[in-house]
Amino acid sequence: MHTILIVDDSPTIRRMVRASLGTLPGTTFVEAVSGLQAIEALALAPVHAIVLDLNMPDMHGLDVLRFVRSHEHYRKLPVLVLTTRGDRTSRDAVMQAGATSYMTKPFMPTELAAAVSGLLAGVPVQHAAVPSNEG
Repeated sequence: MHTILIVDDSPTIRRMVRASLGTLPGTTFVEAVSGLQAIEALALAPVHAIVLDLNMPDMHGLDVLRFVRSHEHYRKLPVLVLTTRGDRTSRDAVMQAGATSYMTKPFMPTELAAAVSGLLAGVPVQHAAVPSNEG
């Protein structure tokens, strides 16, 4: 059984992520609407992977990622950043901060499911669904 923490301030995106990942066998979900709520969720229950948005009202997703990577207990926890930011600077900053994978919105449900399945199996998909037409 795997528990995935979905962190996004948009209820629509959380629903879409949950629906996309609902096809993964033996998976349960915990949702957080903010960065602070995500950190609280990590303390309350075991989590096997995080799907994390960057733009949130109380705490930027990059700060959540840095928090996760700064604590020994969470250091190896797979984190897929799912964001609207597809520019190289944002992607590089996220990966340097320790994200396991990166995917942009809008996303294909099958690609998200494959990426998270890979994370749970220890096979990260780097920079999934990022446009390749950047300079």
